[in-house]
Amino acid sequence: MSTIELTDENFEDTITTNPIVLVDFWATWCGPCRQFAPIFEKSAEDNPDVVHGKLDTEAAVKIATMARITAIPTLMAFRDGVVVFNQAGALPAAALAQVIQQVRDVDMEDVHTHIAQSTPTADRPASAEPTPAESA
Repeated sequence: MSTIELTDENFEDTITTNPIVLVDFWATWCGPCRQFAPIFEKSAEDNPDVVHGKLDTEAAVKIATMARITAIPTLMAFRDGVVVFNQAGALPAAALAQVIQQVRDVDMEDVHTHIAQSTPTADRPASAEPTPAESA
């Protein structure tokens, strides 16, 4: 399987409808991005069960901004729609293979439990710290 182009229009659907998605945030002017491209493409061929998406940060500004991309290339891995890996910088092939295996090995039940426990609810506020008004 080859890489797919991700855009502002298809990004959310891609990460929520596929079990594992790797996203390479890149730009045409970025030298390290161009060096990483063949490694990422080969990984896509070697791992057909993992969607490999490339998002041009200059064409998909909305998603790049929402993802808080401040350096490129940046690699993000999503598992069941949840970010489980986020790192700036080009990876060598062996390191990328390790990332993919680690993403496959993530205990998503544990991740979802952690998310549920850290999400504020009406009976469990986000912080026990008093607000400035409460401190006065």
